[in-house]
Amino acid sequence: MLTPAFMPVGTQATVKGIPPRDLEQLGASMILANTYHLYLRPGDELVARQGGLHRFMRWDGPILTDSGGFQVFSLSEMRKIDEDGVTFKSHLDGSMHRLTPEKSIRIQENLGADVIMCFDECPPPTDREYNVLAMARTHNWAERCRQAHTRTDQALFGIVQGGVFHELREASARFISALDFPGHGIGGLAVGESKEAMYATLECMDAALPVEKPRYLMGVGEPTDLIHGVMRGIDMFDCVLPTRLARHGAAFTHHGRINMRNKVYQEDERPLDTGCDCYTCQTFTRAYIRHLLHVGEMLGLYLMSLHNVHFLLQLMREIRAAILADQMDIFAQAWLAHYQGIQPAMAPGRG
Repeated sequence: MLTPAFMPVGTQATVKGIPPRDLEQLGASMILANTYHLYLRPGDELVARQGGLHRFMRWDGPILTDSGGFQVFSLSEMRKIDEDGVTFKSHLDGSMHRLTPEKSIRIQENLGADVIMCFDECPPPTDREYNVLAMARTHNWAERCRQAHTRTDQALFGIVQGGVFHELREASARFISALDFPGHGIGGLAVGESKEAMYATLECMDAALPVEKPRYLMGVGEPTDLIHGVMRGIDMFDCVLPTRLARHGAAFTHHGRINMRNKVYQEDERPLDTGCDCYTCQTFTRAYIRHLLHVGEMLGLYLMSLHNVHFLLQLMREIRAAILADQMDIFAQAWLAHYQGIQPAMAPGRG
């Protein structure tokens, strides 16, 4: 896989509305699946009997699975955390379940992804006292995940936590790096803190993470964040944003998002994004796509999803080309100024 890269999210073993054939044609080099949801249904053991995720969902490229931690901790009132793991109620039927570092690894080994993640705790980003406790648990659980991991054909990534507190983030980055994982996830960001706080937090970890191993900023997919993340050393991103926005009628363009449900596009004969070479933009007008969304036709959601995923994948191709040409600073300044209509301040030294 070439990096920096954006990885479309296939929560239920499918990127919503887009067949694997189309993802391949779009140039997706890696996709995600969700451990929590697949554990609950259809069950990781069933997926294993079906030959693992690759065979089950007919995707030949690399797959990454998360640990299930973020989903469990987002249940709020439906879970109880202790030093050994988490007890939680299923959001589907209220049934009780237990997830520990060892069980998370076992589920991910059954699912058979190429990259799997340590079980971690994702705390509120601005609660320092809680972040101290959660970071200690995350470190302990990372060691247990490392011991529990048995499949040599899977790469296990550690996860750095610590909220927006720089001293905690640096300590977590050094601890996780010392465990010698082949890559490092950066969790607990883009969960309510400001953009400025997220960017500053990425910068503070730079020296503590090894440059020769991939850095994965989890759950981030806003185009501006992809560029700012790359400028701060990030190699991998994932997010449900492109398909979620599509389901709400929003499309990425080089001038920012547009809401295709708005009446202003009723007779607009332009493509979603002028200059875009995706199938949607090369074939259909805004007027037609708005009509599809207005009458509830599935094709509208498909075309919107296809475009939004293509937009982010194309952005990453342009970023890689700029890096190879040693023009990343220039590219980022020009792209962000065009997208936002302003001249943004960039982080130094990440070209």
